Amino acid sequence: MPQLSLPTEQVHRSFLAAMAEFRAEGRGDSADLTMIGSELREFGHRWAARESFSGYVGWLRAQSLEDSPRPEGYVPSTSLWWIQGDDYLGRLAIRHRLTPSLLDVGGHISYDVRPSARRRGHATAMLRAALPLAHGLGIPSALVMCDATNIASRKVIEANGGIFDDQRGEKLRFWIPTT
Repeated sequence: MPQLSLPTEQVHRSFLAAMAEFRAEGRGDSADLTMIGSELREFGHRWAARESFSGYVGWLRAQSLEDSPRPEGYVPSTSLWWIQGDDYLGRLAIRHRLTPSLLDVGGHISYDVRPSARRRGHATAMLRAALPLAHGLGIPSALVMCDATNIASRKVIEANGGIFDDQRGEKLRFWIPTT
């Protein structure tokens, strides 16, 4: 059964295959402002080497610490991977607090499921599993967003109790109680 896990070197092979799937659907170019897009650009060329991948896993884990170095305007963020055995199925990030920018675009929680694992309930289960963790971080209600055209993601958010707030640009904004 899949579960949320801190980033781990155990899924290295499967992680590389998943990132190749994301690249094949156009992720990682300069217009992709998602976490996966940013990390494909910054780290993707080094992931194949096990030593570099280990460094990436350590960096990702450290981003949850308040005093870890991060770009101006970024907040601590807990990254979790949705894995089953040695198979990487997706990722989820919980941002510990909102900045004015994250209030407009980004929110508390974002998630991605690798293309070959979509339409199997992984996103719904992953988000459900993350809500108590967000509560433990002091987030009573998590802001989660999706593109207005992403009906599948909207259904995931609503299945987890998401309450529609408003639309800002192309983004729909929902609040999900974490208890």
